[in-house]
Amino acid sequence: MTHNRDLPDRMNLPFVGLVSFAGQPAQEDWSQLKGADVAILGVPIDTASSYRVGTRFGPRAIREASMFHSFGPEGVFDFEDEVTYLSADEVRIVDAGDSDVIYADTKRSLTNATEAVRALLDQGTLPYILGGDHAITMATVAAYSDKPPLHIIHIDAHFDFIDERNGISWGHGSPMRRSSEMSHVTGITTLAPHNMASVSRKDYEAAQAYGTHVVPLRRLRQQGAAASLAHLPDGQRVYVSIDIDAFDPSIAPGTATISHGGLSYYEGKDILREIASRFDVVGVDFVEVSPHYDPSGITSLLAARLTLDFLGAIFHGKRVETS
Repeated sequence: MTHNRDLPDRMNLPFVGLVSFAGQPAQEDWSQLKGADVAILGVPIDTASSYRVGTRFGPRAIREASMFHSFGPEGVFDFEDEVTYLSADEVRIVDAGDSDVIYADTKRSLTNATEAVRALLDQGTLPYILGGDHAITMATVAAYSDKPPLHIIHIDAHFDFIDERNGISWGHGSPMRRSSEMSHVTGITTLAPHNMASVSRKDYEAAQAYGTHVVPLRRLRQQGAAASLAHLPDGQRVYVSIDIDAFDPSIAPGTATISHGGLSYYEGKDILREIASRFDVVGVDFVEVSPHYDPSGITSLLAARLTLDFLGAIFHGKRVETS
């Protein structure tokens, strides 16, 4: 899909044309992604969910919501910052479609996700992955095994450090546990966990033993994003995993495991801006949007809006560094 960039007289209304992320060009042939700064990849898996399913429809819903924020080569002006983000000369965003999902076969689907992310990395583009349940993170992080080491910044209402339940070790509550076992992952920072049932005592102790740096939500609110990430050196290579359930259900009801008292939009935006300003972001996933629990669509819209905010901050920062 193109965004009709050569037709300035077209209004490009969000309900007109084929759907791609923010109306950006689509390229499902991953061997043709060279020159793309960012590739949006959907991983529509929810067969690893332990409770309510539906996140297989998350990537499509986020894309649909993002059309509200579609933009042309001039980018998007933010009057609060007096900065234009995501202009064509700053960043090229391409929608790379979805990895292949084999219904009822979670392991094969996760393997396909690993291969898809590796294909994007081989083209020198930043993978920005839309889930899907949180199990996809163990697959997407695995794709970096032949790359330099990275640190995971994990934004979530939960620790996701479950080892196994009833013999299942690849559920959506286990991505940080499985990632901690990968030699190229140097550490994990978990931001904004909150409420009872965020973690069992056994899994909490396992996360502590691994060395997970945990900033609970109330402490994060008290000390701010900068202090919460001060333990990491500037320039650290980071992979960022964002679970929509970290946000309060008043603005993100469309998810399986809601947790009251979560982040506001601006809290999330401030965290992502701090990450973009200090670290080398090498990959992102945004997971657990389950649209059919939210007829209003505000959950998908929040994920789309934060994605654009984050990408804008990442690439504007890079432009500033090189100017």
